[in-house]
Amino acid sequence: MHLEAQRQQDWQDFLKRVQQTLAEEQTSGQQVEWQSSDRPRLEALERFALLGEEANHRTPALETLSALGRPETASAALQLLVDLKLWSPHENLFLRRSQIPSQFSSRVLEMTHRCLTSPPPDPDADRRDLTHLKTYTIDDESTQEIDDGLSVESLADGRQRLWIHIADPTRWLLPGDELDLEARRRCTTVYLPTGMIPMFPPELATGPMSLIQGRVCTALSFGVVLDQLGGVESYEIFPSLVKPTYRLTYEDVDEILQLGVRAEPELEAIATWAKRRESWRLSQGAITIRMPESSIKVCDDEITIQVLEDSRSRTLVAEMMILAGEVAGRYGEANHLALPFRGQSQPELPPEQELMQLPAGPVRYCAIRRCMPRSEVGITPVRHASLGLKAYTQVTSPIRRYADLLAHFQLKAHLRGEPLPFSLETTKDLIQAVSNTAYEATLVERQTNRYWSLEYLRRNPHEVWHALMLRWLREHENLGLVLLEDLGLELAMRFARPVEVGDRLEIKAIYVDPRQDLIQFAESDRSTAQVATT
Repeated sequence: MHLEAQRQQDWQDFLKRVQQTLAEEQTSGQQVEWQSSDRPRLEALERFALLGEEANHRTPALETLSALGRPETASAALQLLVDLKLWSPHENLFLRRSQIPSQFSSRVLEMTHRCLTSPPPDPDADRRDLTHLKTYTIDDESTQEIDDGLSVESLADGRQRLWIHIADPTRWLLPGDELDLEARRRCTTVYLPTGMIPMFPPELATGPMSLIQGRVCTALSFGVVLDQLGGVESYEIFPSLVKPTYRLTYEDVDEILQLGVRAEPELEAIATWAKRRESWRLSQGAITIRMPESSIKVCDDEITIQVLEDSRSRTLVAEMMILAGEVAGRYGEANHLALPFRGQSQPELPPEQELMQLPAGPVRYCAIRRCMPRSEVGITPVRHASLGLKAYTQVTSPIRRYADLLAHFQLKAHLRGEPLPFSLETTKDLIQAVSNTAYEATLVERQTNRYWSLEYLRRNPHEVWHALMLRWLREHENLGLVLLEDLGLELAMRFARPVEVGDRLEIKAIYVDPRQDLIQFAESDRSTAQVATT
């Protein structure tokens, strides 16, 4: 009897605190302090808001909603959590439903502190000193984890050697230690419009692990001499010390290249080699798809969407990163190393004549993209069709991708003449685990980007958008995929009149519900147009 009376008292006290909090939202009174006995009921509300009818132990949530006279639905539970100021109006439900951890444990933070105050011995004490090279890091302005830099060196015989310097986080951790296991669990940095969830604690990732302008930094450097056509003639890989000279944005590099700044001939040389590399890869069967991409940022509830231009600077960086991946793949293949090799089978593209009938640009690229098989990661080197390479291993983002970090562990051990830290079977298992977790992270990124895309459109109901009809989704239902060219977004639309692939339209978003993932478009000059729900 005593326990039952206590439960009833807790329930009444909980309701009182809820009602007081809701009342204070109107009066801006003193904030209510939640008790430990409230936690199970609040957690039940959270589970119900996230999972709806699939949630376990829904009864406490339903009781709370009923007692407050609110609908017994998941959306009502979400709204209650927002009203109680426990969740934000734009709470990321995709992230909450995932297994992605958003906080670091105290053990990991303690090890981070030890790394910063008493760095472990460098396993590569005899690093090659490349601090004399002019080194550029090129990123978006908002980038905090700076994991690659570029240099070019003139050789005595008149040729040039390209240098791709990759940040070396393995300098700060050992296979199987607390930091490595945490990175393995997270497996990737998650990039969301509201900010990033890093693979490593930020103090390390944006500090000693990054290639920071003006500081001597540890790196894994790839030195490559190309032939005149852009193929790899010779290469070398070794741990190094570099001192980044300039931190540049893509816009900075485009401006320098456009103006032909005489003080930076190295940038022009790297850009020229990048163009040759691209031509060489195309000659090897590479398939280029240049669809518009958008960058979505949310800061203080302000949403900005920027279309990323296909510029010389982005091509330059992309080609140099692909080159490092080819060199790592070649080295791994030549030395029979267990690495995460990335490959892609040859796609079955539409006949050339059929493709040429489509408008050049996004429409044609969209048709090609539909035919591209997913890339696969395994321990055996295989051809990567769209890159036009016989062997390829991603190594350029070890601060942000665990598969790249794994490749660094293996490559550096072999370069030192030591046994590889991960066996063939362990590497295979790690690749499988990392691929699954990375897929979940990618899904959360896509869903979150879509949510904020729809929220942006919801906030701009009177805006007229220039749209391009890319392809049919279900032609018998007049449902097509359109590209909002102003925003770089691809969304579905149902048409009220005959249209053709490649047609340009002016459309408005006339109904948007980001939470339900619903959007309806109508042509701006056709009041009778039918609308589509996606």
